[in-house]
Formats: sequence, C-alpha cells, structure tokens
Amino acid sequence: MGQRRRSRSRIVLVPFPAQGHVSPMLHLARLLHARGLDVTVATPDFIHRRLVAAGGGGGSGGCRLVSIPSGLDAEGDATPDFSAIERAMESHMPPHLERLLLDEEEEAVTCVVVDLLASWAIPVARRCGVHVAGFWPAMLATFRIISAIPELINRGLISEYGSPVNHQEQLAAAEESLTLAGQAKLSTKELPWLVGNPATQRSRFIFWLRVLERAKSVQYLLVNSFPHESGQLEQSSHHHHPQPLPIGPLLFAHRTANISMWEADRSCLRWLQQHPPGSVVYVSFGSWVAPFSPEKIAEIAFGLEASGRPFLWVLKEDDSWRAGLPPGFPGSRAGMIVSWAPQEEVLRSPAVGCYLTHCGWNSTLEAIQYEKRLLCHPVAGDQFVNAAFIVKVWGIGAMLDGAGRSAIEDGIRRAMASDEGEEMQASVERLRRRVMGDGEGSSKAIENLQCFLDRMKQNMQ
Repeated sequence: MGQRRRSRSRIVLVPFPAQGHVSPMLHLARLLHARGLDVTVATPDFIHRRLVAAGGGGGSGGCRLVSIPSGLDAEGDATPDFSAIERAMESHMPPHLERLLLDEEEEAVTCVVVDLLASWAIPVARRCGVHVAGFWPAMLATFRIISAIPELINRGLISEYGSPVNHQEQLAAAEESLTLAGQAKLSTKELPWLVGNPATQRSRFIFWLRVLERAKSVQYLLVNSFPHESGQLEQSSHHHHPQPLPIGPLLFAHRTANISMWEADRSCLRWLQQHPPGSVVYVSFGSWVAPFSPEKIAEIAFGLEASGRPFLWVLKEDDSWRAGLPPGFPGSRAGMIVSWAPQEEVLRSPAVGCYLTHCGWNSTLEAIQYEKRLLCHPVAGDQFVNAAFIVKVWGIGAMLDGAGRSAIEDGIRRAMASDEGEEMQASVERLRRRVMGDGEGSSKAIENLQCFLDRMKQNMQ
C-alpha cells in the first residue's frame, strides 16, 4: 500500500445513531470545517437516509455525509431499538468503516472522532493506524458517573451487573458518593444504565463496561458542554484517560440550524404568533424515550387543561403515544398537539413561557440558549443528572412532583405565576451569559478546541 500525502487534515466523525447524538456531532463537523479541516460524518444507512431527506444532501455545512451499511431494515420513520443498533454496530458496520478509512482514492485520515456510545469504531480506527479522539454529547458530569462504575462495584455499592445494593445503609452511602457539584445528590435508582426491565438494565450495563474499556485507549474526549459545568464527583478516582476537553455547547458555537431526522409541523409557529409573550407552555419529551402509558398521557392532558394556559405539545402521531388522550382533546384554541416541532424555532418564540421537558441534554442547552425556564420530568438515562443540575445547581427549573394532573397544574403555576418562576428566569438569563462568554462561546472552550487541533497538526508531521 503506497503512502498517501497529507496536504490537509482529513477527519472522520462517527456519531451514535440517534437525533440527540447526531445533532451535536454535525455542529462539531461544521465547526471543524470552518477551521480548515476536511470533515466526513459517517452514519448508518437508516440515519443517512433521514439526513439526506431532511435537506442534508451529500453534505452539511461543507461537510461530507457518508452512509455505512447497517444490515438493518429500517424504512420510513421506523427506528431500530437499542439492541438491534448495538448488534449492527458490533457485527455489521466495522468492515465498512475500515474500508472508508483505508480508501486509496482519498486523502489519509488524520483522526477519527468517535461518540463513545459508538465505541465500536475505536478498535476499527486503531487497526487502521489512525489516531482516535472521543466525543461525549452530554454533560461531563454524566461521563464521570459512568467512569465511576469500577469504584462503585469495588465499594459494594452496586453489583457486578450494575444494580443498586439492597441494604439500606449501603444505599445511603452510594447516594452520598454520587453528590454532584457539591449540591445535588443522585439516587442509585437514577443511574444512567437503569433503563427498562432487569434484563435490559443488565445489557445496558455491559454496554457501558465495554465503552469504558475501549475509552482507555483514547487520549482526548471532546465534551459538548461548557467548562466548569460541574464539580468533580466526590470521592471518585482520578482517571488520566481520556482527558476531557469541554468545547461547547456546540449549539452556541456554530449558528446553524439542526438537521432534524423527523418532519416538523411548522404550523405551530404561526399558532405561537397568536399568543402574547410568556403565555405558552411547551411540552416535549424527545424522540428516543419509549411512549408513556395511556394513563400518564391522560393525566398530562388533564393537568395542562387545568392550568388554564395555552400549550403546545409534541406527541408522536401513533396509537402507542396518543391512546390516552381524552376524546376530542384539546378541542379548543387553548392547546395544540403536533407530531414533531421545529424545536429551536419554538423555543426562540417570545410566546413560550416555560418548557415541560424530559431533560435531554440537547433540549436543556436549547432552553438555556433561548432563556426558557424548565419543568423537569426526567425519564431515563442521563436525564436525571441533567435535571439535578437544572433544579439544584443552576436554579433554572423545577422538578415536577410526579406526573399526575395536580402535579402538572402546580408545576406550571410555580414556573409561570410565582416568585420562584421569576427567580428561574433570572437564573437562566445569567447562565446563558456565563456560557456564551463573548458571544462565540467561552474562551476556555475555544482554548480546548485549539488544543485538540494543535494535537492533530502534530499527528500530520
């Protein structure tokens, strides 16, 4: 194999195939391209088709989009479940990525940036002799919790399968060890891998152990968060690799709209224009979370109605999501339900007064960017960590006391018609100014990105 010249840095980005992971990776791709790099974003075929259909074409912001065969039959809006995606990543996709990295017709790849949830790409890049950097699309605090797994096992606070211990005194010790930023405690019942039934939880835990093992070979971890977002996890061990480099929020650093993998109903924007500033409750629980029970959907509907506030509710047009809606709901001009919304434009609207959210990290960052106070109803994964910071550390939102109609009604009142709500608003405005820095992101985030780019240049020599 002849050696290929390196006249320009060529970098390949590999996201995990979900909207909340692809979006920040595309922001990173645009940012790197704007700094003079040739950037390729490699996604599984079912994600690539959606990006192209959504307007990405063959590229995004000057970046090249390429498709990796997944072996999955995922046509239309169908989304493979986590287990199917994991099998595709581990078994079907590696040889296709390897061919991309070794393509003789292309410039040599300087570096592969791998979303740690797509850790399958790390050994592929290593086999190809290509440098690897990690990418973390969420809070650094969540990565620290994942990194603490060996310590939690050694201390007997969780089992070797990731489940919390049963003894009450050990549970108390575990929760004390997961104090975030010195203020917010995370319960062992809220650990990121505790999703679904026991079998699913065990599978997710094994997945994270594999991620941690592969991450040991990665020197740098680019984090989609702002520097000093949180303090260290108390009593946690120091890990030399990977070295976290907060370079975000990427949403703030590059002012280009997200490419959504779902078709948005833009009529909601005209609807919002008909309402006075700060009057509308925006409700969305993301695209990745399993549907709520019909009983829970009904309670949310009755709570929204009882609040007396106009609301915009994102709810998939599917029987599994909408079965609990009361007949004829909303049935008046008070509310609007859409299957998907152009979220950034919705949050930019002056009409939106608060955001009832699952606390996904991208949604949290968008709320900070557009200075919207939050009502928190975390469901799974890192959402509990995000909610802890939103409520206890930053003071920009309130936690719902359950999902019953009275809890929904009371939460909306607290956020939109109380002194507590006014304090949330002042806090989110302060936080946005702190995160934005000089308007193009904080100087430390820019410094961290430059550190990474300088390291890449050294690799080219």
